[in-house]
Amino acid sequence: MAKLKLDLHDIYNKGALIDKALSDAIDECCDSKISTLEIIPGKGSGQLKKKVLRFLDQKSVKQKYHRIDKDSKNHGRLFVYFRFK
Repeated sequence: MAKLKLDLHDIYNKGALIDKALSDAIDECCDSKISTLEIIPGKGSGQLKKKVLRFLDQKSVKQKYHRIDKDSKNHGRLFVYFRFK
């Protein structure tokens, strides 16, 4: 199963870069039929994770993926799952 990993530690305080990185990663998953995107916003204050979830909740983004899972053992990690026909 193909998986793409996006670590946001390096750009945690750069809003526009975060949106672009998320958008690019989602597009890459769709284009390359990668079924799982692992996003690592890190554990910090939780603000970055909230930003990522808000981004994923946009209607235009939401229609691209199947579902989101929060890692129960590591709250600094999210999984986005894609389904391809």
